[in-house]
Amino acid sequence: MEFDLHTTSGKLADLERRDEQAKHPASEAAVAKLHARGKMTARERVLALLDEDSFTELDEFARHRTTAFGMDAKRPYTDGVITGFGTIDGRNVAVFSQDVTIFGGALGEVYGEKICKVMDLALRTGVPVIGLVEGGGARIQEGVVSLGLYAEIFKRNTHASGVIPQISVILGAAAGGHVYSPALTDFVVMVDQTSQMFITGPDVIRTVTGEEVTMEELGGART
Repeated sequence: MEFDLHTTSGKLADLERRDEQAKHPASEAAVAKLHARGKMTARERVLALLDEDSFTELDEFARHRTTAFGMDAKRPYTDGVITGFGTIDGRNVAVFSQDVTIFGGALGEVYGEKICKVMDLALRTGVPVIGLVEGGGARIQEGVVSLGLYAEIFKRNTHASGVIPQISVILGAAAGGHVYSPALTDFVVMVDQTSQMFITGPDVIRTVTGEEVTMEELGGART
């Protein structure tokens, strides 16, 4: 639906439409599949973690800028990560939550910039930063810029070390670059039989070494 952006009512209606799209960037089928596995969406995780009505989101309308490999045809709001501030038992925290329903949770340039921004603000204001982690490493369609943003995140992990608490909660399979940052944080929380952390998955290991290994054996909470 097109709105008359020359009027205040049209602008407000357009904003409401965009906000609704940002709140529900994934398809209903993708969300249903996630719920069927007993998991929450990235936004549901944030709202469950924080005190009711305390969440203030940052950059909900951010979208990736790449046009390669047909990516310009799919530019969902949030770009696959929810970032912002809220409270837990009345105490201020910063949080980011990776959305596996958007490009498999893979990190791209804008996605990484959002995480860097919330980490910078957490360090500046002296509040803990909590990462709700799940996803498949770098977004290869965006090339080397994805890897560059990982470097920026790792740099912030080291700058924040010993200054503010950094907490990583692994809520599914985290692979590749998604596991390096948690390894630099103060606390890593995993869920038995649900969380896995590994640099590369079972398929690659099978191809390279011939070894058969499950995701749980490779990087489960008890491994």
